[in-house]
Amino acid sequence: MPDPIVTQPCGSGDEPDVDTLIGRRDSMVKRRDVLCGSGAAAFATLVSSLLAGSRPTHAAALPGAAPAIDKLTVTVVSDSYQLAVAPNATIGDLEIQHFGFALSDLPPSKALLSEFGLALHAESQSGGETRRVLIDFGFTSEVLNNNLDLLKIDPTTLDALVLSHGHYDHFGGLVGFLERNEGRLKPKLPLYLGGEECFCSREWKAPPTKGNFGALDRKALAQADLAVTYTERPSAIASHAFTTGQIELASFENVLAPTAMTIGARDGIGCYADKLPEDERTQTVIPDQFRHEIAVAYNLKGRGLVILTSCSHRGVVNIVKRAQTASGERRVHAIVGGFHLAPQKEDYVRETVAALKEIDPDYIIPMHCTGDVFYDLAKVEMPGKLVRSYTGTRFIFGT
Repeated sequence: MPDPIVTQPCGSGDEPDVDTLIGRRDSMVKRRDVLCGSGAAAFATLVSSLLAGSRPTHAAALPGAAPAIDKLTVTVVSDSYQLAVAPNATIGDLEIQHFGFALSDLPPSKALLSEFGLALHAESQSGGETRRVLIDFGFTSEVLNNNLDLLKIDPTTLDALVLSHGHYDHFGGLVGFLERNEGRLKPKLPLYLGGEECFCSREWKAPPTKGNFGALDRKALAQADLAVTYTERPSAIASHAFTTGQIELASFENVLAPTAMTIGARDGIGCYADKLPEDERTQTVIPDQFRHEIAVAYNLKGRGLVILTSCSHRGVVNIVKRAQTASGERRVHAIVGGFHLAPQKEDYVRETVAALKEIDPDYIIPMHCTGDVFYDLAKVEMPGKLVRSYTGTRFIFGT
C-alpha cells in the first residue's frame, strides 16, 4: 500500500492528518509546518520514531531445554460457564479454588461474567522470582476488565501478554483492556503473537451465525506502546514459560476452517501480504489454516509440562507433541484449555481421547470450545485425570 505521506503534494490542501498517521491524539506539531517545506524531514523522523516501537520483532528461539519452575497458578479469567457454589477441592497434588460471589455489606453490584471466549492468567514462581502472564483476552473488554477486578488480578504486575491466534473470541477484549490501563502497564510490555497472519481480517463461515469476525487493531497496540513480538519458533516468555511456536500437523488431527482470512491491509488494519507465507501472498480470501496459532507451556519441576492450549485449531495432540519437542521434556503434568472438538464428529473425538490417554497426562482440564462429547468420553476413559473448570477457577500446580 503506498505511503500516504508521499502520495499527497504539499500545498494541495489534502495533506494527510498527522494524528491519524501516527495513531496519536496528542501530537504537538502543526500539520502544514511538518508536511511542507523544511519541516518535511523532521516529520519523517518523527513518524519513524513513533512507529518504530510498534513494528513487530521476532523472538529468539528457545535455547535448549525449557526453564523449570517451582509453582504455577492458572486462573480462568473468562470462559463460557460459571458455577458460584462449586466447592474448592484437592485432587492429588492439584489444588482447585472456585470463585463464588462478590459479597459485602452493600447490595450486590458485580458478579463474574461468562461469555464464549477465553482468557487465562498464569502466575509462576521459580526460586524467589514471580512472573505473571495474561494469555488471550476473551470476547469483550467489559467481561475481561470486570473479571480481572473481581479476581484481584493487577494488570500493572503483568510481565507479558500472549495472543494464541487471531480469532475475535480470543482478542476481542484486548483493545478495551489496553485503553483502561493506558499508562499503567509496564513500559514496552511484550505481546507475543504467532506471526503476521494474526492481523488478517476474518469472516466467520461456520454455523450458527456467519459474518464479520474482526481484525486485531495495530494502531491500538502502537498507542499502548506494546513490544509486539512474533514467536514463529518456540521462545521463552518472561523467563519462566515458553511458546510452542507455530504448530506442525504431526498426527491424525485435521484443521477445521470456521473462518476465511482476507489477505491485505488498509489504513493499518489487516495483514501485510509480503510478510505472510509465500503461498498466501498472492491470494485474496483463503480458508484459515491457523499457521500462526501458538500455545504456552511451563515446565513444572519434578512433574513435567503444564500446557495451556487456548483453542487447539491445529489439534491438541499436535500442540502437546510440539511442546514436548520444543522443551525436551516428555512428561505431561496437565493439558489445560480449549481443544476445539465441539464441531468434530464423535469418532474423531474418540480418537483424540485415545491419543491423550496414550500421552498419559496427570490432569486434563477442558475449557471453551472443547464440547460435551469429549468431556463425556474422557470421564469414562480417564476419570481420575479429568478436572472440571469454570470462569474464575484457580488451578494451583506444584503445591
